[in-house]
Amino acid sequence: MNVERVRQAYSSVAELYIGLFGSREQVHPDDLAFIGRHLAGRPGAVLDLGCGPGHLTDHLRSLGVDATGLDMVPEFIDHARATHPGGRYRLGTIDTLDVADGSLSGLLAWYSLIHLPPADLDGVLARLRRAVAPGGTLVVGFFEAAEVGAFDHKVVTAYRWPVDEFSARLARAGFTEVERLQRLGDGTHRPHAVIAATATSG
Repeated sequence: MNVERVRQAYSSVAELYIGLFGSREQVHPDDLAFIGRHLAGRPGAVLDLGCGPGHLTDHLRSLGVDATGLDMVPEFIDHARATHPGGRYRLGTIDTLDVADGSLSGLLAWYSLIHLPPADLDGVLARLRRAVAPGGTLVVGFFEAAEVGAFDHKVVTAYRWPVDEFSARLARAGFTEVERLQRLGDGTHRPHAVIAATATSG
């Protein structure tokens, strides 16, 4: 993934993006419930990777989660800090994931892996697995399709995944799926999938 290209693309539309997606009220209630079900009520640190405007990090913190938001886009981090001053938000990328191995009890990757070319996904998932302690949980949201493929995302090229194929990639990296949620496209929103997976031992 060309990190700088993705960063610049999101920076150029940051204000519009925040207006469209920057609050928990704009997240489907089923998704909020799914995130809470798998990442709340556990001790330890949770990282919201690609936190964007910070609304899901704030949602997790409202549930008592020790959550930190990480994003590559300065405008998103500035907004998150101003809007949710009690939270923790920092600049960073998947490539510079500055957390110790096994230090996270949970990790939220909400549409933050969608710009990864398929050839890059396994390496990134392996990196995330090293960061999550055995028994910890990864929740990942993404666009679903019958076949893996790129499409012309409104910001920058993104990829759709069959949910079974994404689950298999998670298993290859050392995660075991425990629940999935899928929604069909409705003319406004593309087909959507979420997987919760537990980090296996070893």
